[in-house]
Amino acid sequence: MHEPHVPVLAEAVVRYAVPSPGARSVIDCTVGAGGHAAALLRAMGPAGRLLGIDRDPDALRLAADRLAAFGDQVRLVPGNFAELGEIVTQSGWGPSDAVVYDFGLSSMHVDRPERGFSYQHDAPLDMRMDTTAPLSAYDVVNTYDERHLARVIRSYGEERWASRIAQFIVAARKRRPIATTGELVEVIRAAVPSAARRVGPHPARRTFQALRLEVNKELEAIQSSLPQASAELSPGGRLVALSYHSGEDRLVKRFMREEASGEAPRLRLLTRKPERPSEEEIARNPRASAARLRAAERLAAPPEPDGPPGGSAA
Repeated sequence: MHEPHVPVLAEAVVRYAVPSPGARSVIDCTVGAGGHAAALLRAMGPAGRLLGIDRDPDALRLAADRLAAFGDQVRLVPGNFAELGEIVTQSGWGPSDAVVYDFGLSSMHVDRPERGFSYQHDAPLDMRMDTTAPLSAYDVVNTYDERHLARVIRSYGEERWASRIAQFIVAARKRRPIATTGELVEVIRAAVPSAARRVGPHPARRTFQALRLEVNKELEAIQSSLPQASAELSPGGRLVALSYHSGEDRLVKRFMREEASGEAPRLRLLTRKPERPSEEEIARNPRASAARLRAAERLAAPPEPDGPPGGSAA
C-alpha cells in the first residue's frame, strides 16, 4: 500500500496560493486529510488562517487531527464546495487571499476498501464521498437503464467498451443485484474483450472512475463552484486547482481562460500550461502521475464611473 495522505504538488500549491508572506486567509475547498492545508498554514505563519471544507466526515476527522497544532488558525466545516458562497457566508469568513481545490479521489478513499471506491478490493458498492448522500454506486449500477449507464461510462470514464459493459451489467443484474465491487469487476472483465484486457490499465479502472464521478456529481460541483471561488477572492488573490481527470481539467481550463479574456477580465492566468509532478514525485507517490495544476490571480475590479453615463435629455 502506498503511503496514505501524501499531498500532491504541495510545493507548487503553496508557491501559487501563498506567493509571499502577505497572504493571510485561505479557503481549502477539499481539505481531505489536511496535507495541503498544513503546508499552506506553515507558509502563512502564525497570522494565517484557513477555512477547510470537505463533504466526507472521515476526512474532516483526519484533518482535525493533522491540523490540531495550528489551533484556532483553522476552521473546519462540513459541506460540498458546490455551495461555496453559502458556506463562506455562514462561516462569516470574508474575502480570501487564495482558494484551493484538490479534485478527484484521495488515497484515503482508495486505502479504505469498505468505502467501495477501489476495484482492487471486494467491498459493498458505495463510492459516496458524503456517506449520507442518497445516491450510491449500487443505485447507479442496479437502476440506471442500459443507455443511461453506457452514457455515464463513456462520458465520465472515456471507456471505448462502454456500451458492451452496460449491456453486461444489465444482463447480470437481472439474475441478481450487483452488490459488491468484486461482483462488478467480474462483470466488467467478462464484457471487455480478452485482447483489450491484456493491454493498458485495469479493465475496471475507467468504469469505476465514471461511477464515482456520477455518484458524487463531481464535474457539476466543479462547474458550479469555480465562479463562486473567483467571487470570494480579494484583488490579487489566487485560485489554484489540482485536477486528475481530463473532464476536471477541461472545466478549470475553460473557466480560467474565459475569466481572463474579454474587455473586463476578472482573472489573470498564472499557468499557460498546467504544472505537472516531477518524475521523482511520481516515483514517491504514483497517484500523482495524472495531476495537473492550474492557477490564476484575481484582478482588481474596474473603478465605478463617477456619475450616470451620457448627458441629460434635451
